[in-house]
Amino acid sequence: MALTIGVDVGGTKVAAGVVDDHGMILEKVRRPTPSTNPKETAEVIAEVVDLLKGKFEEVSAVGLGTAGFVDETRSTVLFAPNLAWRDEPIKQKVEEQVGLPVVVENDANATAWGEARFGAGRGEDFLVLITLGTGIGCGIIINGELYRGRFGIGAEAGHFRVVPNGRRCGCGNRGCWEQYASGNALVHEARELARVSPAMAGRLLELGDGSPEGISGPEITEAAREGDKAALECFRTVAQWTGQGLADLAAILDPGAFIIGGGLSDAGDLLLDPVRAAFGDALTGRGHRPVADIRIAELGSAAGIVGAADLART
Repeated sequence: MALTIGVDVGGTKVAAGVVDDHGMILEKVRRPTPSTNPKETAEVIAEVVDLLKGKFEEVSAVGLGTAGFVDETRSTVLFAPNLAWRDEPIKQKVEEQVGLPVVVENDANATAWGEARFGAGRGEDFLVLITLGTGIGCGIIINGELYRGRFGIGAEAGHFRVVPNGRRCGCGNRGCWEQYASGNALVHEARELARVSPAMAGRLLELGDGSPEGISGPEITEAAREGDKAALECFRTVAQWTGQGLADLAAILDPGAFIIGGGLSDAGDLLLDPVRAAFGDALTGRGHRPVADIRIAELGSAAGIVGAADLART
């Protein structure tokens, strides 16, 4: 049995697991991320790898998945928005500490690969994974291969601009898709509605401790499941933007399936039904072409670990 270690490096946590060649996680460990200190971050990664390696001597390689731009050699993080990594040679640093081969990959790419190999994308050679969380993550599989682009930083679909001079985005531009279709976008809609129409948003305000700023994703989902009109309206707005964006991607990439992950996907059909409707309405050549399936991801928070570990085998 071939064992590798997958490490999901986020702004708040480093989660790692030993993964077999069937995508099963045999053991996991988690540590806080010292996100402002690159040296300490590398040391924490090495610590969790050494801990797992000590329990499974068969481990042969390590895959690191992290948010940000990873170069074409899968060794250097050029830029990470939630970590103090700028042109960070993380592959070399971790290899020197753990004595195993290391592969570095964008976290959404790792998640897409995990879902393609062992999750909701099994059997699909052409698929697009979209994670709807704080922003939008994206991973693309073309003809069974992970698409990375010429410089390794492709598939940043969250940052194609859908509204000229629209909402400001953390990437430095305005009007990016993730400002209108993400977990943060859902919260933005709900808080704005609560400010301009508190009577309509009464249930949201109640769940949010009486103030618009107290409303977050779980409260919106809870209210929507209760049938609250304001919460459902917020979901419809975000779903409309999501479906339109997927239709644009379908016009370019023509995948067989879209896999929707991230925290917002926990809403299930509350999100998926209006997304599918918006996608169908916006699809180029609708009625005269095959239509990609839109599915919820299956692996949840484990997808990044599983995908990174499997990519370390390739």
